Amino acid sequence: MSARIEVRELSVRMRDRALVDAVAFDAPVAGFTAIVGPNGAGKSTMLRALAGIEPAASGMVLDDGVDLLALPRRARARIVALVEQDATTELSLTGREVVRLGRTPYGSALGGDADAEAVIEAALARAGAAAFARRDVTTLSGGERQRVLLARALAQQPRILLLDEPGNHLDLAAQLDIVRLVRELTAEGVTVIAAVHDLSLAAAHADTVVVLAAGRVAAHGATRETLTPELIHEVFGVRAEWMRNPLTGGPLLAVG
Repeated sequence: MSARIEVRELSVRMRDRALVDAVAFDAPVAGFTAIVGPNGAGKSTMLRALAGIEPAASGMVLDDGVDLLALPRRARARIVALVEQDATTELSLTGREVVRLGRTPYGSALGGDADAEAVIEAALARAGAAAFARRDVTTLSGGERQRVLLARALAQQPRILLLDEPGNHLDLAAQLDIVRLVRELTAEGVTVIAAVHDLSLAAAHADTVVVLAAGRVAAHGATRETLTPELIHEVFGVRAEWMRNPLTGGPLLAVG
């Protein structure tokens, strides 16, 4: 199996405007790739395109030579899961019912998903959403709903997990929980690609980064080598400096 996910010429055009323009990069299998860029750079649109749910998308996403975007939706959903940033619903569903939707690719009219209940329980617990299993999701806070949606994605048992601003609506402790979960998942062989707003967080935890600007890749590669102060100033218009983290001894990107 290939040691990377290959994104080739991924584009999204709307009314003759390129929201994502011929994006190409490699994401290491079982690694954490952070997508960073200014507001409006195309991060969320690109993740939807990677997940195969952006109808205006073209290009290829290759996993061991197989174009995931060419697969039937059900087959692709067994490989790729997406947690969107602000997914909402007006349906009156409990947290458990939402997570159960993650098992849809594995069931059939005749049943056949014998592992469903165990997988759902484990996903709720792992995402920190067990307390919301019986709650109506329309009554949950943004952070609580985000945990339920993460549990739904985990219930899909994906090889590739796409996260759009996974710390959105979450407090600092919960954001660190998500970072720890991402590292656990990559250690288990899951490839995580996440849009990350916080440059310092991406610098501290991502194996590789893709820097987007106006829908195009400005740079991509290993995090420390790619997020140079010069590039950050050019793309984000802010000053940055790599320093030694006094708590861990590792590298720390200071942005200001």
